[in-house]
Amino acid sequence: MKLFIDTANLDDIEEIASWGVLSGATTNPTLLGQVEGDEDEIYRRICEIVDGPVSAEVVAGDVATMIAEGTRLAAIHPHIVVKLPTSREGLSATSALARDGIRVNMTLCFTANQAILAASAGAAFVSPFIGRFDDINEDGLGRLAEIVEAFAASNFETEVLAASVRTPVHVMEAARMGADIATIPPKVFHQMLHHPLTTAGIDTFNEDHAARLARRGA
Repeated sequence: MKLFIDTANLDDIEEIASWGVLSGATTNPTLLGQVEGDEDEIYRRICEIVDGPVSAEVVAGDVATMIAEGTRLAAIHPHIVVKLPTSREGLSATSALARDGIRVNMTLCFTANQAILAASAGAAFVSPFIGRFDDINEDGLGRLAEIVEAFAASNFETEVLAASVRTPVHVMEAARMGADIATIPPKVFHQMLHHPLTTAGIDTFNEDHAARLARRGA
C-alpha cells in the first residue's frame, strides 16, 4: 500500500518526505485554509517535494465551472490530480476531464455504489472517508472493505485511496484489506513511527555504548 500525506503544511510535508516513505499528497480547502500563501504556489511546492500525485480540490458547484477549474489546476504541475466531490456534477466533470487525460480523485465517497460510479466515470482514484463514518458511530473500515472487495472483482483501474484516516489502526487495517493507498495526517505518521519499546531500546543501546567508551578512556 502506498502512503500519501494529507496536509498543505509545507514543513510537515518536507519532514515526512525526508523519511523516504511518501508516494503522494492530498489537500482540501480546509487544509489550505490552515496555511498562509498563494494556493497555486503551495501546490507547486508540494509537487516539488513529493514525487507523486498531489490532489488539488475544486470548489465549483456546476459542471462547466468544475471542468474549467479542474483544467486550470491540472496545468499547474504534471503531478496535480483534480479532486472532485462524489455528486452528479462531479461525475459529469470527471468524465469530461478524464477524456482530456486529466486524472481525477473523487472525494467524499462513502459507499461501494458511489465508488463504482466514480470508477465508471473514469476517476483515477476514489477516496472513501473512514474517520467520518466513525464520527457517527458507523464502521468506516467496513465500508472501505466493501469498496476494495468490489474493485477486486471488477476490471476497474481506479485506485482505492483510504482517506479521513484518524489513527495508526486505520492505516494498518486499510493495508490488511488491500487498499491501494492511505492518505495520512502528519500526526498519525508520527504515531505510526513511535513506540515506547523502540525508544527504550535506543536509550539502552546509547547508554551501553557510552559506558563502554568511558571504560576504554579510564
